[in-house]
Amino acid sequence: MLLTRQRRRAVIAGAVTVATAALGIGLSTQFASAQTTLRGAADAIGKDIGVAVDANRLQSNAQYRDIVASEFNSLTAENAMKWDATEPSDGNYTFSQADSIVDFAEDNNQTVHGHTFVWHQQTPSWVQSLNATSMRTAMVDHINTVANRYEGRVDSWDVVNEVVSDNNGAMRDSFWLRTMGEGYITTAFQTARAADPNADLYINDYSIDGINAKSDTVYRIAQGLKSQNILDGVGFQAHLILGQVPSTMEANLQRFVDLGLKVRITELDIRINLPADSAELQQQANDYQRVVEICAELADCSGVTVWGLRDADSWVPGTFPGTGAPLLYADDYSKKPAYTAVLNALGGDGTGNPTTTPATSDPATTTSPPPTGSGCTATLSVSSPWNTGATYSATVKANQALSGWKVTWTWPGSERISNAWSVTGTLTGASVSGANAPYNGTLAAGQSTTFGFNITKADGSTASVPTVTCTPA
Repeated sequence: MLLTRQRRRAVIAGAVTVATAALGIGLSTQFASAQTTLRGAADAIGKDIGVAVDANRLQSNAQYRDIVASEFNSLTAENAMKWDATEPSDGNYTFSQADSIVDFAEDNNQTVHGHTFVWHQQTPSWVQSLNATSMRTAMVDHINTVANRYEGRVDSWDVVNEVVSDNNGAMRDSFWLRTMGEGYITTAFQTARAADPNADLYINDYSIDGINAKSDTVYRIAQGLKSQNILDGVGFQAHLILGQVPSTMEANLQRFVDLGLKVRITELDIRINLPADSAELQQQANDYQRVVEICAELADCSGVTVWGLRDADSWVPGTFPGTGAPLLYADDYSKKPAYTAVLNALGGDGTGNPTTTPATSDPATTTSPPPTGSGCTATLSVSSPWNTGATYSATVKANQALSGWKVTWTWPGSERISNAWSVTGTLTGASVSGANAPYNGTLAAGQSTTFGFNITKADGSTASVPTVTCTPA
């Protein structure tokens, strides 16, 4: 059985930690390698790099799916898990879009951060008009139903969202507060804890990234919830304005960690007054790098999620007219300077240089030569080796139009795949027979796609890179 996505990152992080401790330096030069994807770099340091996704785009846009699968190890549903999407009328649940996102994540060995159970927006009107007793019943039933459905499949949840107002740290004057009092927050967390005891539970809000009156109120709430053992972490949305990363952000996250909580950047974007020029895009990159570095350097920061894949997908222009361009990818899916900055902040190689290899001159640890003359070619390369295993990157290139592809190879030694993403098939033995996932099989001539996997090996020998045969399916 292949390892779960969460376990896979723990294995990689553990290998890096052991190497670091043994050498007494910041990173083992023997096992370190410069990752060239966000996902690879985040995996190597045991962090989530997530993206908020739209279920319809995952189903209809192959380029969108491929980038989501190859560049991110965690997904959050933009809207598909909110109350109006999952229970639009009392007791009538619909999970088709939420299911499709969770299924996609499992197919690609990604974790899921659930968003959200209780919020003053996107909650149906039938809930808002209830009395206190009926509203509590509706909340409990809703959390139980959704959490039970995804128990063991969703790793963490934003249980309550945006409960503090922008008015000097006062509680938000929502229908929840007016009807149930501040205790609605505790009820939500108690219910979620009982419904899925193994999921990490977060309180999530915006404009709490630095130390201010609003984050002080969240801190007070967090203290109370933590004392009851019903809160695991705090989510900092980080919807930021260009050049305005709070100077107290690191200290602010640290004080929540000091309570014994995890922290997470949950909805990161950095908006620019349009049109954005090259200097502003570079400033945006610097801002992204600073935020991600704060998380990367903080042991109890579980990860960073960007709120959308490309600028054209963002909520920002519709909410803040005249601003936009807030994400890592441009409208045409090209990588912006902010992408490179995030990759560098995660410890990756944003220069475009090929991935480094272990401390050895053995050519077998670089890249496998592709066979020639077939409808497709495939290559493997070692992107993150350690003493008992390695992470591999693979590229499939279409030499003709393909509706699917297959890859085969045989391990020359004790290497065995422990988990894989963006590829299906018989993967765990000495002879590997893989095929495209449902979303990355259709390729135009000259187009490429990627997949990856981790291996374990019985000894400390150098990880080998066998020659791969690729054929059209």
